[in-house]
Amino acid sequence: MTNYILRRILGFLVTLLVAAAVIFFLLDLLPGDPARFILGINASPEAVAALRQQMGLDSPALARFGSWLMGMVQGDFGHSQTQRLPVAQLIADRMAVTLPLTLFAMVISVAVGLPLGILAARHRGKATDTGLMILAQVGVAIPNFWFGMLLTLAFAVSLRWLPTGGFSPWAEDPAAALRSLVLPSLALALPQAAILARVMRTALVDVSSQDYIRTARAKGMTFGEAMWRHGVRNALLPVLTILGLQFAFLIAGTIIVENVFYLPGLGRLIYTAINERDLVLVRSATIILVLAVSLTMLVVDLAYGLVDPRLREKSR
Repeated sequence: MTNYILRRILGFLVTLLVAAAVIFFLLDLLPGDPARFILGINASPEAVAALRQQMGLDSPALARFGSWLMGMVQGDFGHSQTQRLPVAQLIADRMAVTLPLTLFAMVISVAVGLPLGILAARHRGKATDTGLMILAQVGVAIPNFWFGMLLTLAFAVSLRWLPTGGFSPWAEDPAAALRSLVLPSLALALPQAAILARVMRTALVDVSSQDYIRTARAKGMTFGEAMWRHGVRNALLPVLTILGLQFAFLIAGTIIVENVFYLPGLGRLIYTAINERDLVLVRSATIILVLAVSLTMLVVDLAYGLVDPRLREKSR
């Protein structure tokens, strides 16, 4: 098991290094001069040259990449070129919105998707199964931003139960902040819950035909008891993979959903930084997203080792 954990941690570190290189050099190849963009087209060449030197753009790309990488390792993400604030401070402030939003959406997705998948598998081939899978297909087909607009029309405009957008800081009014995240969380979670329900249903149907389920039934267990005691754990293997991928989708989805609901989160910060060509902020915020996704996949891989004993035996 130790070798398995060490290999996964090494893969995690390599992934971060490769992702950092890809993010840096792809943004570095974008056409246009960030200094010229910040100062405007009427700026003098001397002013542009001075700003390029101040931003470090006159150094070779490899030197700038090494400096950026070492700064991140030491916790220094640089300063925003447009907002004139430390990038770490900007990201920390926005993560107070994005992280709860993603976690709430993940909890809703699991709380809705797994029970529906189990219910559909238990009533396989019946009207309940067919109806749930039709709803799941509809959920998969609906984009989260369009679903968010439908939720806004229903619960904010018509019923006036929840705010249409905006965010109240946690320190000022925690209840208002929580209410502000309800509709965005639902918009992110329900399409992912539909995917999770389909995967869980398929995994349980595959497991139900295995020999150990038939043996448990022969020993006197009901189908539900056999599936709950022996089938669900084995069906969780593909579900764990989907959960890790869903976290990545949820984080990526915040870029759109936060703009739909006017939430001051990390996704909206990246969107604004791209529009303003603030490369320092875009790079650092994007690598934070990559770190969150990679860390989630690492946790999923370690959970695989706990759930599936075959991986532990193979690592030995």
